Parts: sequence; structure tokens; C-alpha cells
Amino acid sequence: MIRALVLAFAQLSDPRVRRVVWIGVLASILAYLLLAGGVWWILAVTPMTGYGWLDGIIDVMGGLGILVLAWLLFPATVGTVSSFFLDEVVERVEARHYPALPAPRHVGWIEELATALRFLLLVLAINLAALPLYIFAPGLNLAVFYTVNGYLLGREYFEMVAHRRLGRGEARALRRARPLKPFLAGVAIAFLSTIPFVNLLVPVVASAFMVHVLQSMSAPLAAGRTTVIRR
Repeated sequence: MIRALVLAFAQLSDPRVRRVVWIGVLASILAYLLLAGGVWWILAVTPMTGYGWLDGIIDVMGGLGILVLAWLLFPATVGTVSSFFLDEVVERVEARHYPALPAPRHVGWIEELATALRFLLLVLAINLAALPLYIFAPGLNLAVFYTVNGYLLGREYFEMVAHRRLGRGEARALRRARPLKPFLAGVAIAFLSTIPFVNLLVPVVASAFMVHVLQSMSAPLAAGRTTVIRR
């Protein structure tokens, strides 16, 4: 598992992989600049109370609120933007470390979009349900956070990578048959997501990481499909 993570970070030496990182970061910066500029303009031209001094305070507080919100949500936005380019990251990892693999199955953009939306809704729902524990259970909240998000991230990144080689049902069956590796990989991804600046690399590193995790597992596949390598 540690070796797989080291190999995933080493994949950042690939210029095409770094390109995906920069696309996610720069697109997210642009989105937040447009959002912040729009909200600031609305606050500046719209008198909220009719009292100049109070409207000035509201403008300042609103601007600070936007900056805080941008800081908190920026990694998630980077991940969302990057998710549309992660297939290229997986291709580069496979080409570098598993060149004998045949061509993957085609995954349409509708399937990719549906997977991304399902993942986003699931993460929001489960984390909102766990919110009372995050707030009112110091100490326990960290364990809950890493357990919940480790499961979610491990499952979704694993299935995203596995769907290139397996059908949806086969990928799910493989994960359920050997759940420990995807879960531990998910916990590692969740931990990296809490480290400032490193979290900007997480979508790319996690995708590369999960390719190695998948290849370390065994899956009997239907005839005509590739066999996952046992390492």
C-alpha cells in the first residue's frame, strides 16, 4: 500500500499528469474570482439597509465570508474540475507501469457524469448525517471522519478506476470480496485531503494510487476482458 502511494506521487513527474493538476487549480481559481467579483459587485451596488456605515460593514463581512468559503471549498472544487480529466491520469499510470494491459472498455461521458454526481450526493448526505458527531464529539469526530470518508473515497475512486476494466457489477463484487485494500486506500486519501496544499493534488494522486491498488487485487473476469494482475 505504501509503495502504491509512493508510485502515485512519483507519477506527478509526468507532464501530462501535472497538466491535469493545473487545469483543476486554475479553473477553480477562475471560478472563484468570478464568483467573488460578482458577489462583491452586488454588495457594492445594492444598499442593504440604507445606512452607509452599516452597508459598509455588511460589504466587508460579505467579502470576508466569500474568502473563507472559497478557502474551505477550494479543494472540493479542484476535485470536481479534475474529475473530468482523471481518465488521462489513469491512462498514463497504466502505460508507465502496466504496458501489457489491453485497451480498456469505453466509458461514456454520461456514465462518468452520473458517477460524479452520485458520489457528490452520497458524500454530502453521509457527512451531513455525521455532522453532529463532528461538532459534539471531540476526539471521536476524527475517527468518524476518516472512517466515513475513507469508505466513500475508497469506494468511489476504486470503482472509477475499475470501471475501465470491469463492468459495474464486477467492480462492485471485487470490492466487496476484498474490501480492506480499497478502504485503507480511502483512509489515506481522506487524510491527504486534510493537508493544506497537498489536498490540491489529491484527485490526481488518488486516481494513480487506486490503479496500483486495483492491480494488486485479483478478479476473474468474463471472457474477452483483461485480467487484473496479481502482484
